[in-house]
Amino acid sequence: MDASIQEKIKVWLNGNFDAATKAEISNLQNENPLELEDAFYKNLEFGTGGLRGLMGVGTNRMNKYTVGMATQGYANYLKQCFPGGVSVAIAHDSRNNSRFFAETTANVFAANGIKVYLFEALRPTPELSYAIRHLKCQGGVVCTASHNPKEYNGYKAYWDDGSQLVPPHDKNVIKEVDKILSVDDVKWNGGEANITLIGKELDDVYIDMVKSLSVYPEVIAKHQDLKIVYTPIHGTGITLLPEVLRRFGFNNIHIVEEQSVPDGNFPTVDYPNPEESEAMSYGLRLAEKLDADILSGTDPDADRIAIGVKNSEGKWVLMNGNQTAVLAFNYLMEARRAKGIAQPNDMVITTIVTTPMIDAIAKGNGVNCYRVLTGFKWIAEMIRKKEGQENYIIGGEESFGLMIGDKIRDKDGISAVALLCEMAAYEKEKGRSLYEKMIDLYVQYGFYKEHLISITKKGMDGQQQIAAMMESYRNNPPQTINGSPVVQLLDYELQKGKNPSTGEAWTIDLPKSNVLQFILADGTSISARPSGTEPKIKFYFSVNTTLASGADFDTKNKELDEKIKAVIADMNL
Repeated sequence: MDASIQEKIKVWLNGNFDAATKAEISNLQNENPLELEDAFYKNLEFGTGGLRGLMGVGTNRMNKYTVGMATQGYANYLKQCFPGGVSVAIAHDSRNNSRFFAETTANVFAANGIKVYLFEALRPTPELSYAIRHLKCQGGVVCTASHNPKEYNGYKAYWDDGSQLVPPHDKNVIKEVDKILSVDDVKWNGGEANITLIGKELDDVYIDMVKSLSVYPEVIAKHQDLKIVYTPIHGTGITLLPEVLRRFGFNNIHIVEEQSVPDGNFPTVDYPNPEESEAMSYGLRLAEKLDADILSGTDPDADRIAIGVKNSEGKWVLMNGNQTAVLAFNYLMEARRAKGIAQPNDMVITTIVTTPMIDAIAKGNGVNCYRVLTGFKWIAEMIRKKEGQENYIIGGEESFGLMIGDKIRDKDGISAVALLCEMAAYEKEKGRSLYEKMIDLYVQYGFYKEHLISITKKGMDGQQQIAAMMESYRNNPPQTINGSPVVQLLDYELQKGKNPSTGEAWTIDLPKSNVLQFILADGTSISARPSGTEPKIKFYFSVNTTLASGADFDTKNKELDEKIKAVIADMNL
């Protein structure tokens, strides 16, 4: 074992760490030295979004000490930025240790003289974003690892607008966190009087805000018996979503019983991610049994969503994130126009890896569409830039996230599910399903189809392998893919765009991000994006064609499937 790793272990065995931690380290020394090495070979990185990692002892794990040190650094930075006084809001999801981490975070903030609003029990992440704005806090934290497996937990840091950290604050917080070299640098307790528990009073104002997003309450009144199946997948959605749906006016709500109780072990799933069909299988079975109108689900912290609908053959299918975003974006633009509440300066925001179909719909509705880097913090930043000039109505991305209205600044699965159920009622009033509406939109705007490949490289050298892959694409970009010339090579890390055939070059006016995009002459786009939190690289594919009528859907769908397969094969992925 490397000497530097051994030194870190020695510090933990001899320092101010609790007896249980020291006993676990000793046990790993005897039973699993490889796991011990992984637990200490590096420090768990406080990235631009916070912490995320496996739970356990060690510098490379989520535990009391890594959370406390991160909080001390964040507290120091908040106090520098807001010398007149600081308050923060803290929430957590249903994961194992989330409450413990939230209380640890609250105690450290409080010991630093910071006013803390701590939710009394688990709450959805979007409510935390709303609470920061509502309580006029300067920052906030939610303890969650979102949709990661049960072994993980995390810590997401927020700024005073309810958004996750963006430049310069993200890098500045990292610098302050990096200055905390020892657990002895942390103020662990002594400020308990600075902690206030919050709960129902915040729930009520948040729910009122979500209800205000409804565009067609009169349609819901006519279809209040819309048959809705919902699963929280053992997460926080159960605390608010059923009540939100009732407040919207729906009264025929069926909760998936097997997944209704919050449980950090996620006993019914391997991976509590609603974009995985396995996680939604219980909901699909119940929806089929009840002949429901719509199936919905949220992940453990209720910021991302999934919906299921019946296709033209009456078979239940899950809509992907791009389709869900298209339906929601189109509904708000169409409905606002029909209601006479559309503004000439309305705008929508999506991300660089989300379907180009959103641009086509926005153009068709005379609405400005902006593209930002992946992540809702960038959508929030664009809202800030355009405040007072343009009217934000919706933002979203392909990873099953929507942010409706500007009262929160992070993705919100609660309001998204409520609005999607309203959309199902609206389409039912028109005599069709959301699936049929999707096909109608393909006919109107073009048939866009997307596919995602996620490649994981585990182990200590996983990140290096991914870095080498990106470097190869960057230094030796393909000239053609699947027989179609690359007409745009977009390098968001270098902030440069180029047409390889003409030599034309331009600057990309977005912050640096390690993403490469290849735009082909036939309209195909391919994006390569390494994860910032996991040893994983994602490839996003988008292809499109025209669709003359719904009758041609199956044929064109197969053609696009084959095209995606051919592109993937040509890239040797």
